[in-house]
Amino acid sequence: MSDSGDLGNAFDTVEAFLLGGSPTLTRVEVAKRAGVPLEVAQELWRLLGFAHVNDEVVAFTESDVQALRLTADLMDIGILGPDSQAALVRTWGRSYARLAEWQTSLLAGHAVEGPDPDVRLAELVTGVLPRVEALQSYVWRRHLTSAASRLLSTGSASEAERTMAVCFVDIVGYTTRSKSLEEDELVVWIENFEQVATGTVVDHGGRVIKTIGDEIMFTTDDPAAATEIALSLTQRGLDQDDPFPDVRAGIAYGLVVNRLGDVYGATVNVASRLTSVARPGTVVIDGGAHAALSDDGGADASDGDPDRRADDGTESPGLAGTEHVDQEPAQRTDPDLPAYRFRRLRRVSVKGYSRLEAWRVQRPKED
Repeated sequence: MSDSGDLGNAFDTVEAFLLGGSPTLTRVEVAKRAGVPLEVAQELWRLLGFAHVNDEVVAFTESDVQALRLTADLMDIGILGPDSQAALVRTWGRSYARLAEWQTSLLAGHAVEGPDPDVRLAELVTGVLPRVEALQSYVWRRHLTSAASRLLSTGSASEAERTMAVCFVDIVGYTTRSKSLEEDELVVWIENFEQVATGTVVDHGGRVIKTIGDEIMFTTDDPAAATEIALSLTQRGLDQDDPFPDVRAGIAYGLVVNRLGDVYGATVNVASRLTSVARPGTVVIDGGAHAALSDDGGADASDGDPDRRADDGTESPGLAGTEHVDQEPAQRTDPDLPAYRFRRLRRVSVKGYSRLEAWRVQRPKED
C-alpha cells in the first residue's frame, strides 16, 4: 500500500499536468500579470467556487494568468456584463465542480484496483484526461449547436420567455425503496432511472433540465411530445418485468422564463404540484396542455378564468386533484397528432394555488 508521501508525489504530478506546470505564482502576481484588479480576480475566483488562499500562498500557474486575461476580454467585449457576470460564472463553477468530483472519483476507483495506486492514478490522468477533455469540448460544441438551432427557430434574438411544456417525472415510494437497498444497489437503481428517462426525453426531442435524485425535469416545445414521454415512462414503471421504477408525472404548458439552462415561472411550479398529487402510474396535465392536446383549439391556459388563478392573484395554468370526475373521453381529431383520452380531476387547493383544474391523460383504449 502506498504511503502518504507517495500519494503526495502523485498529486504533484497530477497537479502539474492539469495546470500546465507546478504552481509558482501568488494570486497577487496572477492579477498583476493579467492586468486585472485583485478585487475583481478574487470575486471571479469566489464565484467559480475556488478555495480561498492568502496573498502570500503560491498556488497559481501561468494557466491562471491566461484564464484571467480571457475573462477580462469577455468583460471588455460585454459578454460578461455586470448583470450576467455573477450568475454565469457561478453556473460555470457549479457545473464543472460537480463534473470534476465525479471524474476524480471514477479515476480514483480505477487506480485502487491494482498495486501502486499513486502510480496508477498518475498514469490514468495523463493517459485519460486529454481524451476526456477533447470529448467534453465536442459534447459542448454539439449542445451549443443544438441550443443555437432552438434559439434561431423562434425567430427571436432572445429566448428569455417562451411557451413550453414542462414535465416532472417522480419515482413513487422512493424513500421506502431506498431504505431497503444497499448503497451500490441504490446507485444502480437511480442510474437506470436517469438513463432510461433521459434517453426517452432525447428520443422525443425534449431537453432534460435537471435530475433531482428521484425526479427528472424536462421541457419540450410540443405538449404532445411531453405527454408521449410521460406516458411511456409511466407504462414502463407499471411493467412488473421492467426494472424501471414505478413513476408518476405532471405536465404544464405555458410561458416559462429561460435562464442559464434552467426554466422558471408559474408553469414550472404548476407542473411540480401536478406531480405531487398524481397517482402512481398516471400522468396529469394542466389546462394549457389539455387545450393544446384536445379539440379546445390550443387556448392559452391563462385565459382569465378566475378558477385558474394562483393565490397571489396572478394568472396560472390548472392544477390537479386526486379524485376523478367522470367525463366523456375527448380525442384530438388532428390526424398528425396522437389521440388521447382525458378525465377531468376534482379541483383541490395546494400550496400556492387554489381552485385550479387539471386532467388525467391516457392513450386510447385500443393501445
